[in-house]
Amino acid sequence: MTASSETISKQEIAKTKRAQIRGLYKKSINKKIYFIFFLFILMIIFAGIAATLGSYEISFTEVYSIIFHCMFNNAETYEQYTVWELRLPRILLAILAGAGLGIAGTMMQGILRNPLAEPYTMGIASGAGFGASLVIILGIGAGYAGGYSRYALIASSFIFALVPAVVVLAIVLRRKPSPGVLVLAGISMLYIFSALTMLIQVPADPNAVKVAQFWAVGSLERASWLDIFPISLVLACCVPLLMWKTWDINILNAGDEIAESIGVHVKRTRIFVMMVSAVLTAGVVCFVGAISFVGLIAPHICRMFIGADNRFLLPASALFGAVLLILADTIARTIAAPLVIPIGIVTAIIGTPLFLYLILKKKGEYW
Repeated sequence: MTASSETISKQEIAKTKRAQIRGLYKKSINKKIYFIFFLFILMIIFAGIAATLGSYEISFTEVYSIIFHCMFNNAETYEQYTVWELRLPRILLAILAGAGLGIAGTMMQGILRNPLAEPYTMGIASGAGFGASLVIILGIGAGYAGGYSRYALIASSFIFALVPAVVVLAIVLRRKPSPGVLVLAGISMLYIFSALTMLIQVPADPNAVKVAQFWAVGSLERASWLDIFPISLVLACCVPLLMWKTWDINILNAGDEIAESIGVHVKRTRIFVMMVSAVLTAGVVCFVGAISFVGLIAPHICRMFIGADNRFLLPASALFGAVLLILADTIARTIAAPLVIPIGIVTAIIGTPLFLYLILKKKGEYW
């Protein structure tokens, strides 16, 4: 065999290997896209089912007919009012809240490289709970339904949700702590604000305390069209910013030193992602309360199926979070009707066995 024929043979082998690698990569990408599309279809189906269920059952065809009618006209009948004013805002709020928590959980796990990280890792839930308890117990805006202003409740819980996040971010600014130190700082904020919440609840009216505790667990009970625009605005502002940083977070998974050697500004990226995630989480929590488990389980389950590439993990976690919250809310309002179970209890009951099953099945290899 001549030297030229050997060169041609090596080039053909290299070309074949490149084609195989491209084929495998394309297959991997297609798998991720199909999974995201499957979750989107599942979300639409679950939303349709949720709209038909309740104390007054309405068929699929009636639901979609009512939605189409009310898009251009006011709700005129009881069925139209039930679907358009009560169920549809609740479903949309579940989609938006679930998506927001799923995205925030993905970002926190990625930026901290911690499988136990979630949207509330920085103490946001306890801060929001303190702000909400303050309004409910003091009766701020008394004269509104429930003895307090819902707008004051939303504003207070949003502001106080950001307080522990600001403290944690201040630690990042003053020094360069490890992800573990940031988690511990968040836990300390959780304990501080939980203690403050209990402190103001001790001398308070028992009925007000009950309302505050119900809010803290999470509920979509007061969902309305007025909630949809502000929470949509929060997602519209935060999600593109987080998507922009997905490549940097992918690199951070290899370690801070490697990321810095490639050109990623680790400290700046960590501050930016944590800040945007905090605003996103606070924007969700102030409307629906501290719904547990969604931001923890959604990224984990999606990671098991499509891997840790945040370009695809982010939208997948958003859709899975939306599906989980629609399902949980449907169960919460129908399983013991007319009693409504706090949605946070349902998410934990649904999520924990599913999560444990998938962990045992995958033997922890997904992380």
